Amino acid sequence: QVQFVESGGGLVQPGGALRLSCAASGNTFWGYAMGWYRQAPGQQRELVATIPVVGTARYATSVQGRFTVSINSAKNTVYLQMNSLKPEDTAVYFCNSDPTEFHWGQGTQVTVSS
Repeated sequence: QVQFVESGGGLVQPGGALRLSCAASGNTFWGYAMGWYRQAPGQQRELVATIPVVGTARYATSVQGRFTVSINSAKNTVYLQMNSLKPEDTAVYFCNSDPTEFHWGQGTQVTVSS
């Protein structure tokens, strides 16, 4: 089983940037496509970015061109670089495989507000 610990969230002004990290422990996520998900208050969790084992990363339309997902397999860590943040990006961000195979971590809160 793989456990995820997300970090890097915080309060940022519109137009700002954050870099989220997702550290995996237990077993590696090698061989799985990895995704970043987010859940805003009162809304369902949604997939915003996926980095496949082979191929090109995919993004939700709402974050295309602003977010970049990357992976450091040696560190068992997945990253999400978020630029040009908007208030509607406010949510708790999680990582998991895509499709989800593992238990969810605690997530990291991202708040975009002036």
